Amino acid sequence: MNHINKTTLPAIGSVLSGGFFAGLFRNGDQLHALIVSPKAEGEFIDIAWGEYPQEVDGADSCFDGRSNTLAMAAAGSGLAKRILALRIADLDDWYLPSRDELEICYRNLKPTTEQNWCSFRDGDNASSVPVSYPYTKTSPAQTSVEAFQQGNAEAFEPRWHWSSTQYSAHCAFFQYFDTGHQCGNAKGNEYCARAVRRLSVIE
Repeated sequence: MNHINKTTLPAIGSVLSGGFFAGLFRNGDQLHALIVSPKAEGEFIDIAWGEYPQEVDGADSCFDGRSNTLAMAAAGSGLAKRILALRIADLDDWYLPSRDELEICYRNLKPTTEQNWCSFRDGDNASSVPVSYPYTKTSPAQTSVEAFQQGNAEAFEPRWHWSSTQYSAHCAFFQYFDTGHQCGNAKGNEYCARAVRRLSVIE
């Protein structure tokens, strides 16, 4: 499956096309459903973004994680190559989420009950549908999807997760899946990563 009708989209956290539905986002004029991979097959722990300190051409998109990941792999990133090599549910189009795609995962599938970090732009996401705005201390709350609550089978680890969006030659964007803080850090540091894929949505 590479597209879905908007009227048939399931609830957040439901099984969909090889993974779990995380939310909607726009890439240009195209609406997409974001699919989070199963944790057992698509999660990476203690892994570097790679290519430090190198400016990776084409890895700067805040909303197109697929193109970012392809650019990372072309530049030599081991993380990107491992994600692109995944085959889950007979699907091979997995990638590392962009900054805005990763934010959607946190907003809709937050694992913890901790208060959110509320700095200048944490949660501000022009790509998500609907457009989202900075977090408050209590919003988003812990997800109501039991499988994604902390300690359960599909929950994001309450740790830093890499996005595929480059910040500079030295840094890339990441998000803390405990309190939601977003910032950039050195590409050589080892954090978590979770593969995603997307479906085109027919409106």
